[in-house]
Amino acid sequence: MKLFHRSLVASAALTLAACATTAPPTPVALQAPAAWQAPLPHQGSLPALAQWWTRLNDPLLVELIASAQTVSPGLAQAQSRVAQARASQVASRAALGPTLDGQAQASRGFNEQLATLASTAQAGLQARWEIDLFGANAAAASAAGHRLAGAQALWHEARVSVAAEVAQQTSSLRTCLAQWALAERDAHSRSETARLSTLSEQAGFTAPATAALARASASDGAARAAQQRMQCDVDTKALVALTGWEEPALRERLQAAPPPAAPDGLFAIATVPAQVLAQRPDLYNAEREVAAARADLDQAQAQRYPHLSLSGTVGAAWVRTGGVTTDLSTWSLGPLALSVPLLDGGRRLAQVDAAQARYIEAATLYDARARQAVSEVEQALVRLQATGARSESARSAASGYRASLDATTARWRAGLASLVELEDARRTALAAESALLALQHERQLAWIALYRAAGGGWDASAPEPSPLPPTASATPRAMP
Repeated sequence: MKLFHRSLVASAALTLAACATTAPPTPVALQAPAAWQAPLPHQGSLPALAQWWTRLNDPLLVELIASAQTVSPGLAQAQSRVAQARASQVASRAALGPTLDGQAQASRGFNEQLATLASTAQAGLQARWEIDLFGANAAAASAAGHRLAGAQALWHEARVSVAAEVAQQTSSLRTCLAQWALAERDAHSRSETARLSTLSEQAGFTAPATAALARASASDGAARAAQQRMQCDVDTKALVALTGWEEPALRERLQAAPPPAAPDGLFAIATVPAQVLAQRPDLYNAEREVAAARADLDQAQAQRYPHLSLSGTVGAAWVRTGGVTTDLSTWSLGPLALSVPLLDGGRRLAQVDAAQARYIEAATLYDARARQAVSEVEQALVRLQATGARSESARSAASGYRASLDATTARWRAGLASLVELEDARRTALAAESALLALQHERQLAWIALYRAAGGGWDASAPEPSPLPPTASATPRAMP
């Protein structure tokens, strides 16, 4: 027996020594560049990104974003994950404290000791507490807390994504409607030219080939207008699906006067990249995942150490036979149990290795996510700078080609210009005005991309999303 005890102590000592040989990994640090390589809008200052779309002077867009966030499945999924993470945190924190269970039972039957029929009833409380000697339960609670913080950040990222998607779709639809109006004006102008050319042909002043060219141009303009209208219908239905609005109500609101042009400077970003990266909810979630993986590793390490638990019971029992009731109440404290891992075939060590691999994976993904975030901001800045540099030239070109078309039209009506010259001037002017509309749309998309890349004004201290209702119900369609 003494030999057995000595072996047990030696094995426990070896186990503890083995646990102590694996050091925890070093925490990772964000390696952000010292400055942006792309030019910053308005010399770079800390932005106010929250609800930036209110600065676009488009009340309809504000309503559409609010409706889309109400019906978005992605946002609902993110909110559900927050609820799941919160529940996991509550469960992991509960493991730090004792548990208390109640039990009761009653029976009637033959009692061998009393050699007669007896009624027996008993009730009691049973408590158990696992003393967290090496912090396994605390590490699990820490990991759950980190994942809850990350889930809350991803909820905001979902809100940012919905706002950006609605803004992009709305900008595409408004640009499409402007292109359609331009195509309709062009088709009407071509139709009028064809009508005048046909009258001139009938009077013998215009060659049949020239009149045929005018009619072909009118047909081409009508086809272009019809194609543009089809694209606008498609974009409208996409926005209906995204926001949950009824299509007639959306079309009615879109027929109103279009909003004024967005200001050149919607917001600016910080000069130091690290300040912008701190506003990224996805990057914050990646950082929390690294911390959670570190806590998981600590928990796996602690599982290789001895476990200490304390239990106790309080019970009351009654036996009634022959009209006499006997009280058999008892209580006990203990046992104080120590469990020492000795031989498990390498299972716990494998769990430590797996946890360490997951930590390395999380750290690598965090670093990659940070580089991707920097790249997204840089790309958005480049596009914003490029569209700004092209805007004045595009406006000047559209104005000049429109003036040339007006002059050529007047010359053609006076018989001083050919129909070929008129059609060439018309095509050039149409292309210039269409390019200007496309450039304005591209610039707005660049602002939206910069808003999204900069984190959308997220703050780690922002309030948590409200808990999900206890029962799920169908979300009504949003109405303006």
